[in-house]
Amino acid sequence: MRQIKVTPREAGQRLDKLLGRYLNEAPKSFLYKMMRKKNITLNGKRAQGNEIVQSGDEVCLYLAEETIEKFQSAAAPGVSNRSSEKSSKRLPDIIYEDEHILLINKPAGLLSQKARPQDVSLVEYLTAYLLDSGAITAKELELFHPAICNRLDRNTSGIVIAGKTLTGLQEMSRLLKERTVRKYYRCVVAGKVEGSRYLKGYLRKDEAGNIVTVTQKDRPDSLPIETEYRAVASHNGLTLLEVHLITGRSHQIRAHLASIGHPILGDPKYGNAGINRRYKASHGVKAQLLHACRIEFPQMEGTLSYLSDRTFSAPEPELFWRVLSEKDAALVGIVDKSV
Repeated sequence: MRQIKVTPREAGQRLDKLLGRYLNEAPKSFLYKMMRKKNITLNGKRAQGNEIVQSGDEVCLYLAEETIEKFQSAAAPGVSNRSSEKSSKRLPDIIYEDEHILLINKPAGLLSQKARPQDVSLVEYLTAYLLDSGAITAKELELFHPAICNRLDRNTSGIVIAGKTLTGLQEMSRLLKERTVRKYYRCVVAGKVEGSRYLKGYLRKDEAGNIVTVTQKDRPDSLPIETEYRAVASHNGLTLLEVHLITGRSHQIRAHLASIGHPILGDPKYGNAGINRRYKASHGVKAQLLHACRIEFPQMEGTLSYLSDRTFSAPEPELFWRVLSEKDAALVGIVDKSV
């Protein structure tokens, strides 16, 4: 017999989800059958599987050890041999951390999540960091996987929100879905841009080619998008923009700006090939200069209420200013390097 004591980290999820993480190789039909036969109980009673577990609940598995081991993978879910070798010192800069969430300044070139089984992503670095710091144990990873709440493209840098507890993940994911968290980016674009502008359009994604198209008219399978920007500084045919991402569609900022004639410098999909080649040779620009620089939380209630009205920032990489030749930059309004 195995007994699982639910901790605050795992609380708030359905029982069948918790069991699916613990016995991650078991078919759902097996789990439901065991609950019907009372071979798996919740607080000593027959369970349906749809119960929301709370901290302190006890889940008992009246199963042979051989059966339990059969339905558990060799490594704790979410922890590969490669990720366990990573040191906490290699986790990208931590901007903020508390009991429920982490804010991480992801560098360009690092995946937010795995694209292939052999990949190592920010999630693996995060898991290794939490294990090294003692914030989570290998045993707890059998029931809960730390995860990120917002994804950035591999070559986009900046703030990524990660959940350390199920409550933190659920609350933050809800806020992002409701678009109450304001997200700002900085990017270097081709052309001289002045002032500010609010853009609307429609975005359609080609899943096979992983590329999107932006139009002004609604088309089948397209989604409405909204993007707002203001110019920060410009020089030599380039402009640094601060962009407010109102809707959060795939490649939205990159494609929306390109659609109005101001592609992001270094963007291999939506950029200007000639300009990209020039700045790759002169400044080593190998990918889009796009950076998630700031998030602003709304007034909130509940578990994350302590984050109400708080703002967190991550300065854009110095490469942004090197390509703009800041010393000679023509100011648009006030050049503000702080974010």
